[in-house]
Amino acid sequence: MRAVVQRVHDTSVVVDGAVVSSMQAGLLVYLGVSKSDMPKDVEFLANKVRHLRIFPDGSDALNRDVLEAGGEVLVVSAFTTQGDARKGRRPSFIEAASPELARELYESFCKVLGGLGLTVHQGRFREHMDVKSTNDGPICMLLDSHKTF
Repeated sequence: MRAVVQRVHDTSVVVDGAVVSSMQAGLLVYLGVSKSDMPKDVEFLANKVRHLRIFPDGSDALNRDVLEAGGEVLVVSAFTTQGDARKGRRPSFIEAASPELARELYESFCKVLGGLGLTVHQGRFREHMDVKSTNDGPICMLLDSHKTF
């Protein structure tokens, strides 16, 4: 399971011209599920996102997590995070999970984050989304439950 985590001032998801989700400060998470992911990957990555210290404290050191900073989380399903572009010009998505597994683990990830005390907003699974955000920093982190990077 992979995630691109961005610290944001605000973010929203628009589908067919209508806002389906929005929030103010917090984290925008693009989540991709691989065909080898299991519930342990959900737990690992949700805990990593929840406790990731990328918000400033009183002395501007990155010592606070999203909950301590009073932020929320918007999770957008993005199978393209599983893309492999190391060879050639067209990314391979062979490691991406089937839509059924991806939906199950995406929903589970959001539920686990909520259980960790966060307010969780969601995009629309398998929909074309226009994601708007104002990055803060910019602070962007790449996370992988298989620890390949």
